[in-house]
Amino acid sequence: MEIVVGRVGRAHGIRGEVSIDLTTDEPERRFAPGSSVVLRPRSGGADQSMSIRSTRPHQGRLLVMFDAVPDRTAAEALRGAQIIADVDETERPDDPEEFYDHQLEGLRVLSGGVERGTVNQVLHLPGQDMLAVERLDGTEVLVPFVAALVPEVDLEAGVVQVTEVAGLLDPEQAEDAGPQ
Repeated sequence: MEIVVGRVGRAHGIRGEVSIDLTTDEPERRFAPGSSVVLRPRSGGADQSMSIRSTRPHQGRLLVMFDAVPDRTAAEALRGAQIIADVDETERPDDPEEFYDHQLEGLRVLSGGVERGTVNQVLHLPGQDMLAVERLDGTEVLVPFVAALVPEVDLEAGVVQVTEVAGLLDPEQAEDAGPQ
């Protein structure tokens, strides 16, 4: 099974290093020197398998050198590509509070003991991860994937529990907080 573990950012320096916008909580595992990843170009070109030569932290980001990227020009050509890693379908993240996207997608969403929809997709946004929930009426809402709002994920039962918050799963019922 393929998972997206990052996106190639800007080139760094002249020797082919690139910055990585991470979408994994396991960068040391996914970007280990000698391991391979697949780069999927943003423009829709052919996927490229790349072997990782080296990694290092730099100002809160990860810098990566790939074997097949000799210079800055080649590094800039990769900008925006998704970085894909293969994982065993039964593999679990090291932390029991973490999940792969494919484990969450398709789970039933319950709130207050009532089924409210299904997790359609996990979105990795700059501020936080969001669950795109398809409600029973076919519309979609976004739920921040934080413990205060999603206190329980039960993979075996196929359920995500969402805290009852006015307007979270039913935006049309949100209280008008504007001036009266």
